[in-house]
Amino acid sequence: MADVVCLGILVADVVAKPVDRYPERGKLVLTERMETHIGGCAANTAVGLAKLGVDVKVVGKVGNDALGDFLRKALSQAGVDVSGIIVDDTVGTSATMVMVHSDGERSFIHYPGANGALRLEEFDIDEIAKAKVLDVAGTFVMPGFDGEPTARLLEAAKARGMITCLDTVFDATGRWMKLLAPCLPFVDYFIPSYEEARHLTGQDDPKQICEMFLKSGVKVAGVKLGERGCYITDGIESHYIPAFDVTPVDATGAGDAFMAGLLVGVLKGWDLYTIGKFANAVGALCVTAIGATGGYRSFEETMRFMETAPMKWEKL
Repeated sequence: MADVVCLGILVADVVAKPVDRYPERGKLVLTERMETHIGGCAANTAVGLAKLGVDVKVVGKVGNDALGDFLRKALSQAGVDVSGIIVDDTVGTSATMVMVHSDGERSFIHYPGANGALRLEEFDIDEIAKAKVLDVAGTFVMPGFDGEPTARLLEAAKARGMITCLDTVFDATGRWMKLLAPCLPFVDYFIPSYEEARHLTGQDDPKQICEMFLKSGVKVAGVKLGERGCYITDGIESHYIPAFDVTPVDATGAGDAFMAGLLVGVLKGWDLYTIGKFANAVGALCVTAIGATGGYRSFEETMRFMETAPMKWEKL
């Protein structure tokens, strides 16, 4: 039985690098690499957990098409339980064109596809609750599930004794806290990216951001700060944990990798600082390879990296 259920968006990523300029209308530009990868928050985090030695199941939806077949096969080969993936004949598999710039930054063109067709009534909460942790991954791009339906699932998971985690993506619709607020009282761990956190709270200071999340009901709040590391607090202890000094190749999936590392620490019962440091380590390794999952290492390799790699100390 899985220790973690990652429920949320599953995406086929078509990654091109480098893309430093877009073609003019009717023209073509060349790139050095173009590859198909596992993508989407739930899939990325699940692969990371499997690589780190955690029994993990993914729950989500794909279309009955070649990209859906690719995702299910690739996830299974990565050691993820794919029995919770729904195949929908009426909609295509979600896909993203990821254009990686020479410095590792990315731009995206996204098709929501099957992720937009997810519905609460499709989930078996009693089956999900056999796991220890529920990670809802991809809030704001699941329009049939975001908001109140997500809150109801999280509430049911908490009632069954599960640890809950929620991860967001950028909300292109601009609804932000209107959708998220009903969910937060039932979330144990919530650590969005800095840009997402700023839009959610209207605050710039990570400490003030986290105070607002804690007041909304979150048990452990934090902010992923990218190349500056992370800030994490439970309202009693607070830690700024700097990033590891690595040369970025592709930042795709770094936030999902961070969440995989965080969940490993939670399952192992580590203290808050060690949880954040290990999450930073998994995120740092992620950006050293192209694609959202290519940089994952084993638990032992990640521990060695965490204990020996230099960190970039900065003031928060």
